[in-house]
Amino acid sequence: MSKAKVAYYPGCALEGSGGPYDRSTRALVDELGLEMDDLSDWNCCGAMEVKNVHPMLQTYMSARNLAIAAEQMGYDTVMAPCNGCYHNLKKAEYELATSPEALETVQDLARKSGDPVYQGNVRTVHLLEWLMEEVGQEGIKERIRKSLNGLKIANYYGCMYTRPRQIFPEKDQGPGSESSYKPHYMDDLLEAAGAENVDFPLKTACCGGAHTLSDSDTSTQLVLNLLQAAEESGAEVIATECPTCHSGLEMHQVRAEKEFGIKTKVKIVYFTQLLGLAMGLSARKLAVHENVSDSLDLLEEKGIL
Repeated sequence: MSKAKVAYYPGCALEGSGGPYDRSTRALVDELGLEMDDLSDWNCCGAMEVKNVHPMLQTYMSARNLAIAAEQMGYDTVMAPCNGCYHNLKKAEYELATSPEALETVQDLARKSGDPVYQGNVRTVHLLEWLMEEVGQEGIKERIRKSLNGLKIANYYGCMYTRPRQIFPEKDQGPGSESSYKPHYMDDLLEAAGAENVDFPLKTACCGGAHTLSDSDTSTQLVLNLLQAAEESGAEVIATECPTCHSGLEMHQVRAEKEFGIKTKVKIVYFTQLLGLAMGLSARKLAVHENVSDSLDLLEEKGIL
């Protein structure tokens, strides 16, 4: 099966607060001539909380999604644009490939519940990886209608896109591969669209998403670190590739000003929205107007809208 067609796993966030990411992903993928088939009857990947009930439950929840893609839908690749989903599915892949006991447990649970049985013949990719594989920098350059020239961007990958490193065996494989130490795929794609990528030292730092409910002040401070570092690097926009990180940056940017009187001006925009705009898609089709961070004036000033 061609890798150009994948099973699409949106995960919970993209059907909620990450709606603009889902819509811009679908619009961008369609414009690029790629195909993705929504994963049928998918469930939550287990996120962060389920492992506190039992670690194997999280593994099973992720494995069930992979088994549906492979055994029911016939796909060998699942594409997950959310870092949390991507991380959990990759973690399940790794655990089930290296632990016969875990594999036996997951397969036994599937048989008892009547779910498809995970066989290990499917891989998970992030949206960034899929676009680099199927389109690449040159493919993006060929499709540009409105260059992002003049727009200074800090690319923020978050902490779960690269950690823990052992669950991402495809990274750090030399020229052309993604790096777990200094990821660059988003930089590469947006540079191909004409953007100026600034040297952003916190591109894989944590945004504090796991602490938002239990310790909002800690989350706000972690986000402020990112926002202020981006501005000090000269960025006008932080490009994101995870709905949880994106929402965290937006919400805590507002909270930092309201609660602590610290205002930052950098805008938060999904990389899919930026690429789509560069290809001539409308801001409305890409749901840019639905972001909490209002970047429309900046993008119009730069001649991108």
